[in-house]
This record gives sequence, structure tokens and C-alpha cells, in this order.
Amino acid sequence: MAGQARGNVTINVEECKGCGLCVESCPPKCLQLAPELSSYGVHPARYTGQDCTGCGICFYCCPEPGAITVYRLAPLPKVVVSQVQVQDGGEHAPAL
Repeated sequence: MAGQARGNVTINVEECKGCGLCVESCPPKCLQLAPELSSYGVHPARYTGQDCTGCGICFYCCPEPGAITVYRLAPLPKVVVSQVQVQDGGEHAPAL
């Protein structure tokens, strides 16, 4: 999924049981199972660091309370361009 991330995910590897439900349910596929084992001998999920939409589906699918936290990032402010009346009656955007 292209574009700027709209969310961020943190995963508590001590709570994650490595079931992979979050990885399979993630629409933009920004989660994956880590190749290294946790202290419990499982491959915990991890965030790839990009493309999160902040939808929270991974959070709702996770069977372990507290393993996944999803943060929605504040959107960037939009630039508003106002219309300016010109003497001839036409409308033009202001010059940059």
C-alpha cells in the first residue's frame, strides 16, 4: 500500500504468543513474524515500520490482551487555497 503511514503499531514480545493471526488479518500486510525466537520460544509478530493505516484489525484479532497497541497518527494539515475576485469578474487562485 503506497502513501504515508496513518498509524503505528507496537507489539509487546513478552505478551505475543506468535499465533500469526494479526499478520494474516493485516490489510496492508505491514506485520510479519520475527525470524528470532522470544524468551518463550515463539516467533513474535513485529511491525515492518511502514504502511500502517491505523485500522486496528490486528488489535481486534489478537487473542492476547496487551500484546498489540495501535496508534493512529494525526493527519497532516491540509493547505487551503482561497479564491480571489479579479476586477474583470473572473475567479483566480492566488499566485504562489
